[in-house]
Amino acid sequence: MPPEVRVIGVEGMPELTNGDDLAGLMMDAAQAQGTPIEDGDVLVVTQKVVSKVEGKVVKFSDVEASPLAIAVTEGHRRDPRHTEWILRESKRVVRMDRGVIICETKHGFYCANAGIDASNIPGDDTLALLPDDSDASARGIRKAVKDRLGVEVAVIVSDTFGRPWRNGATDVAIGVAGLDPIHSYVGQMDSHGHEMFTTEIAVADELAAAGELVGGKVAGVPVSIIRGYDYIRLEDASIQRILRGSEKDLFR
Repeated sequence: MPPEVRVIGVEGMPELTNGDDLAGLMMDAAQAQGTPIEDGDVLVVTQKVVSKVEGKVVKFSDVEASPLAIAVTEGHRRDPRHTEWILRESKRVVRMDRGVIICETKHGFYCANAGIDASNIPGDDTLALLPDDSDASARGIRKAVKDRLGVEVAVIVSDTFGRPWRNGATDVAIGVAGLDPIHSYVGQMDSHGHEMFTTEIAVADELAAAGELVGGKVAGVPVSIIRGYDYIRLEDASIQRILRGSEKDLFR
């Protein structure tokens, strides 16, 4: 049989709020649509629903805009209190221009607006922050699936990031559990007998992007099941493995 990977969107998830049993609702919805979670599946869960159940939804009114936030926002449509949240959730501001703020987050991610946005959140004055520890979030979901169903899965928490020098955004992994986020070919021979010295594939990002294809941004499908991908199982997986250190970065 030729290689094949299947991507299944999990429909029927309710609007989630702080404290909801995300893992349980995922398992229920997958079962109800006739695609129960199986051993070896990769579950891709969007950051937004993780943030909702972990209480990482805030209001503009929770903060007062600083003079810097007001100055940065002037002339742009964003509420300055939104900007204040971005600044508070940033470890470092990399670049600000035309209303866009590129930040290094507390987690070590480089992205626009510290990963904060108002899409798919009820209310006109609410924002979703990134989870405090998306690896821990992924581990919790993985454990819940194992405890209830007795199957081993991998879990990826995904978010949508822009990319330097390319238009359009794509989903990437911001948290992982149960799989090595990098598939290294270093030391292996290619099909022509050449040794590979640097090739490492960010499979967690590829899987996150695949999950977005069936979820989209407006369809209300925050969870996907990727079935048939032969990933490298890793108990102590961490998204830190996929983040490039400053000593290897040519642009910092």
